[in-house]
Amino acid sequence: MLRARFLIPLVVFAVMVVFLGVGLNLDPREVPSPLIDKPAPAFELPQLEAADKTFSQKDMLGKVWMLNVWASWCVSCREEHPHLVAFARTGAVPIYGLNYKDERAAGIAWLARFGNPYQLSAYDHQGQVGIDYGVYGVPETYLIDKAGVIRYKRIGIVTPEVIRDKILPLVKELNGNG
Repeated sequence: MLRARFLIPLVVFAVMVVFLGVGLNLDPREVPSPLIDKPAPAFELPQLEAADKTFSQKDMLGKVWMLNVWASWCVSCREEHPHLVAFARTGAVPIYGLNYKDERAAGIAWLARFGNPYQLSAYDHQGQVGIDYGVYGVPETYLIDKAGVIRYKRIGIVTPEVIRDKILPLVKELNGNG
């Protein structure tokens, strides 16, 4: 009886240690998204730099493309931005921005100051499209295939390693070059 009294808490403790160990080895930026392998949520938004023009995910059907959610007030976006500018220069995949819960003038000024890696940025002032895409916070990045299906989601900064190890191989695969 005494052994069982100590054995049960010991077993519970061991199970908790195993779960903790597994959890500590997961990458928090690779949070599984229910949108992976699902059609990208529909939207039509004004463009950041051309308020009289709109942009929609439907405009990109037939192309592999990257959607990067950013804002001028986002500190992590500032850290990520030079990597996106360099990546955009390669022409590997068109990058589109989703300016999230920002002021239009601030977003335009930010791109003028730090460079513009985007083909264009859609202006999501209210953040509704971000909500539809399951944005936890900025920056977040999505890779969308030719059929308009989300194939990859990155929470947080896109680093050169992420570009090299995850995004480029997937772009090649989705374009039929992999």
